[in-house]
Amino acid sequence: MSAVWFASGPANVGLTPFDQMGSFSSNTFGTNLTRRRRLPSPIMSPDSVETDATDMVRYELRDQVAWITIDNPTKGNALSPVIRDRIAELVSGNNGRFEARAIVITAVGDKFFCSGADISADREHPPRADDAPALIVGESRRMMLEGQLKLMPAILDCELPVIAAVNGTAAGVGAHLALCCDLVIMAEHAKLIEIFARRGLVPDGLGAWILPRLVGLQKTKELMFFAEDISAEEALSLGLCNRVVPASDLIDAASEWAGRLASGPTRSLMLTKWLVNRALDVDRRTLEDNEAWAVELNNRTMDMAEGIASFRERREPVWRGF
Repeated sequence: MSAVWFASGPANVGLTPFDQMGSFSSNTFGTNLTRRRRLPSPIMSPDSVETDATDMVRYELRDQVAWITIDNPTKGNALSPVIRDRIAELVSGNNGRFEARAIVITAVGDKFFCSGADISADREHPPRADDAPALIVGESRRMMLEGQLKLMPAILDCELPVIAAVNGTAAGVGAHLALCCDLVIMAEHAKLIEIFARRGLVPDGLGAWILPRLVGLQKTKELMFFAEDISAEEALSLGLCNRVVPASDLIDAASEWAGRLASGPTRSLMLTKWLVNRALDVDRRTLEDNEAWAVELNNRTMDMAEGIASFRERREPVWRGF
């Protein structure tokens, strides 16, 4: 086992996790209108992320699996703009690189996977006239487009399979962070909460896109309207997660699945993810074209040739990832 690099450090002190239960959404403003917001940073490779972000999001690469760990326990592992952008950078930074062939997203502790957006984080406005209002029409939309609506697509569009190892409560946008991953493993005590209606908020973080695809329109409305806790067992029965394991087995379970994916036919998995994630967005004819092109591209990979050769030679394939 070899580790490429590992960054960790203490989280900033701010709202407690229980304070955070009051707001799990990045579309909350209220008394926070005058707080400053960090401007989003450009996408960078894992080698070049800013130091302050590495304190709250740890990155480790071992056995061709990239581990991304949220380390913001004093705020319930909530997503500040810095944390949010770093996760997106780390996920996207593995596209086109071949050190990692699978990704796991998890968090420190056993209470919170991610309690949503960190509304205590500094926020800044662009320059404006002295008599301008605290919130100008268009700013909320821009904040969404530059924030959560970059993070979730980074996971959905990542070339690699992404596993969420949900170690505790995932609420609001934290739940959507998990659900946008390709596979979800939950600890027995963990839960999901579509918290928005409890606070009079609109679901964000692509929840209205991902949930109907997982559980259908009617069940989505029930989960969002009533905003009740969803236990790990219920999440499993609804199809919101793939496995439920004892908390002590969570990392081992995620490691086992990630290891299988990392030793698999990476380009084939990439094209499979691309096809499936678009399957409900296109008509049948378009899907036929997408499928045909996916087969065309996959037929040019070394792993496809290895798969055929190993079948003919009656041996186990050795997948190279390209």
